[in-house]
Amino acid sequence: MKRNFILPAYLMCLLLISTLCMLIAETQEASAQILDPDLVLYFDYEDFDGNTVLEKSGRGYDGEINGDVTQSNDGKFGKAAHFASGSFLDLDGPNVKAEDIPTEGMSLLAWINVESVSDMAIFNARATDGTWLIHPEARGDGNYRWLNRGPNPGRTIFDIRAGENKANEWIHYAGTYSRADALAVLYINGEKVGEEAARLDTPIADNWGQGARVGRNIDDNRPFTGLMDDFNLWKRGLSAEEVNDIMNNGLGATLTAVEAHGKLATTWGRLKAN
Repeated sequence: MKRNFILPAYLMCLLLISTLCMLIAETQEASAQILDPDLVLYFDYEDFDGNTVLEKSGRGYDGEINGDVTQSNDGKFGKAAHFASGSFLDLDGPNVKAEDIPTEGMSLLAWINVESVSDMAIFNARATDGTWLIHPEARGDGNYRWLNRGPNPGRTIFDIRAGENKANEWIHYAGTYSRADALAVLYINGEKVGEEAARLDTPIADNWGQGARVGRNIDDNRPFTGLMDDFNLWKRGLSAEEVNDIMNNGLGATLTAVEAHGKLATTWGRLKAN
């Protein structure tokens, strides 16, 4: 005799709840995946949540808005962030994990559209001992700057000032440094405009104990004013090819493409789908 079994309603509810919990857990796991082992910070400025700009590397270093940072529809890739003068994103530098601090190399890339030719910090971090360990800037003297320092104040590893600072147009800024190669390079719009051999064989200062910010120095000087898009910070020196890939396609598209070629492991597609 054939029998048909029908689950009681409460068992159906339990099964549904269990399934939903599994889906939520998988989504959270996907969103927490590190996109690339060397990618430390990634702001595509597509997602603002109240007073927070969501950081997309998978490391969770969201930016707390101080002042007036708003989302703009005039980005280089989709949306961008507009920084009013004196505004910045606070990244809670003292609580950034030690393993996420770039020491053996660093690359910083961003599309910027500044409102005037003046001193503007794209990013800034300061170590506990007072070291200003990085200066990626658009400069009031008409060029761009790329600098790293080692521990103890004044131990400059390199200081490049080159290129032509322009206002009211999109410019791609990319500074790279590899301690192993003892070489720093500054690219503007994908073209090498300056390079310098390392002056010291020392790691970059290994903490952001006095803070880390996007858009303003820790001492509240050199405010970035204008639009910024596709900001990404790495703990290795990128190649010229990688710089140009990211510049032309945006980091999200580049990570997807390089995964297909077996160069990097990334969960970008899964993260976007979720």
